[in-house]
Amino acid sequence: MLLHPTNFLLGKAAAGERLSYVEGLRLYTEADLLTLGVAANTARQIHVPGKTVTYLIDRNINYTNVCTTNCTFCGFYRLPGHPEAYVRSKEDIVQRIQEVVNIGGTRILMQGGHHPYLPFDWYLELLSGIRSHFPSLQIDAFSPSEIDHFAQLYGMSHRDVLQELIAVGLTGLPGGGGEILDDAVRQRVSPKKLQTDTWLSIMQIAHSLGLTTTATMVIGLGETLEQRIRHLQRVRDLQDASLQQYSNGFVAFVSWPVQHSSLTSLGRSRHRAHYGATAHEYLRHVAIARLFLDNVRHHQASWVTQGPKIGQISLHFGIDDYGSTMLEENVVSAAAHNTYRSLGEGDIHMLIRNAGYVPAQRDSQYTILRTYESPHTSPAPTPIRHKPRSSRATVEMNAPQ
Repeated sequence: MLLHPTNFLLGKAAAGERLSYVEGLRLYTEADLLTLGVAANTARQIHVPGKTVTYLIDRNINYTNVCTTNCTFCGFYRLPGHPEAYVRSKEDIVQRIQEVVNIGGTRILMQGGHHPYLPFDWYLELLSGIRSHFPSLQIDAFSPSEIDHFAQLYGMSHRDVLQELIAVGLTGLPGGGGEILDDAVRQRVSPKKLQTDTWLSIMQIAHSLGLTTTATMVIGLGETLEQRIRHLQRVRDLQDASLQQYSNGFVAFVSWPVQHSSLTSLGRSRHRAHYGATAHEYLRHVAIARLFLDNVRHHQASWVTQGPKIGQISLHFGIDDYGSTMLEENVVSAAAHNTYRSLGEGDIHMLIRNAGYVPAQRDSQYTILRTYESPHTSPAPTPIRHKPRSSRATVEMNAPQ
């Protein structure tokens, strides 16, 4: 097969033409970082023209840290019976939601561990209670990994699980558990968790049922560039099929480097130097993702793992969404000593403006709720909060396991 020079491939992708697997891999291997960024930003203008960069006001709520999956990159989970294991009470969860609604939040992202003992009715009653208190709130909850856990634990099909959750208030399915969609990697880092075809199948069912979904990817798990491109290929193929069959697919793609430290078994491994990814690698990856995923309109920054400034720079590498204010984040920050816990709305506005863009608040479906054309209309910035350094992750105990 005759391969075109990288400049030709960059021009092709920047014009919105589809890259093959081989072409995507060649760009990943050979293209200059800054030239990649220019091409990705050009492609971004095809899908999301103009200077608007969106963001979301929401909160991540982790209803339990009890989990039996033992992923090597996770510092959040606790086994059943561990003194730091918890299940949040429904009253506590409602209070946390009220706090984000009070500041203009429109969505909650709710995920937890694979708890082996909670009955399915607990989840149904939780969603039903949230919906009764907050009838207009968008509820993105329970990643494909959790849906698969529910199906196995309760003897149900994936479709039946999703339909019952939708009936009591579920509006979206987050992309958690995607990691690398390559079973060789998954068997090595998370062997107890669902495999690639199951993750994709659950997402396809979610698309058929009208749920809002995102596709995710975690790089730096010791995967090859070939495996990264295969992940993007699987996402693109599913997006093609879902858009054609259901006129519904992934609303956005978001990726980030794995976070690890002595708090995770990955970080304690003698091979730990081979895990993780630099800011340079992250920017290269998001640019490639924008060029390769020609059917996913929105691409989101990961300031939580990379920091606000790299998140800001990524706006020049094909990213059109800064992500969430993230009033609360526990899972990623439990895997490393020095991550970012939250950003105020004013901070996000400042970062977007200083990158040369205009901030706009959106909802889960990327409907713009308000555009802040003038700096005078933006909230004032607040001090950026880091997770404090500690010898182990801080876990809040709210209710018995």
